[in-house]
Amino acid sequence: MPDFKRENALGRTLGRRVAGLDEVGRGPLAGPVVAAAVVLPGRLPRTLKGRLDDSKRIPPPERIEIAAALAEIAEIALGRAEVTEIDSLNIHHAGLLAMARALAGLSTVPAACLIDGNRLPPDLPCPGEAVVGGDGACLSIAAASIVAKVARDTEMTALAERFPGYGWHTNMGYGCRAHFEGLNRLGATEHHRRSFRPVQLVLAGELLPLRGKQAEVEAAE
Repeated sequence: MPDFKRENALGRTLGRRVAGLDEVGRGPLAGPVVAAAVVLPGRLPRTLKGRLDDSKRIPPPERIEIAAALAEIAEIALGRAEVTEIDSLNIHHAGLLAMARALAGLSTVPAACLIDGNRLPPDLPCPGEAVVGGDGACLSIAAASIVAKVARDTEMTALAERFPGYGWHTNMGYGCRAHFEGLNRLGATEHHRRSFRPVQLVLAGELLPLRGKQAEVEAAE
């Protein structure tokens, strides 16, 4: 389970503000990549103790509940990179951009930040530490993963109403069978990532296979 060890090593116990950052939405064929920056309070309320973890390990209804509880006690900022930025920068650099924007959205620059992954966004305004598997190791990163996941899922659910037929309210833009079926039948929308191979194939007039590993990918992020 995640803990405060890395936050404390960066001075959290001395009152320094340490932010956790994470992004979601690297794998989908559609929609933005969304990041969150979260500064947790000195003590977690009982309602949150033992509940913060990698968002993938938490059922969707509980993620929503935890995100709402975090909004009441933590400092939170969201950042994003749009589909056009994903296509021009590539998904890796777009994810770093989204995290940098989330960090910039905090009321003041924190003393330090912890970032999920193995690379830091360029030109950070404060010292940063990259933590591989950070959403399962650091409480502030775990909180950021939950907030970002809930924010992106909410957006994709809303987009599903405007663009029916792709199943975005359940697959969140990932390349599962229902999404492939929608692409074959309806074509690509403005929210599809044109740099991703399945979307390129559809734009070229090809049909996507509905069997096999690629067509069975679930919205696991």
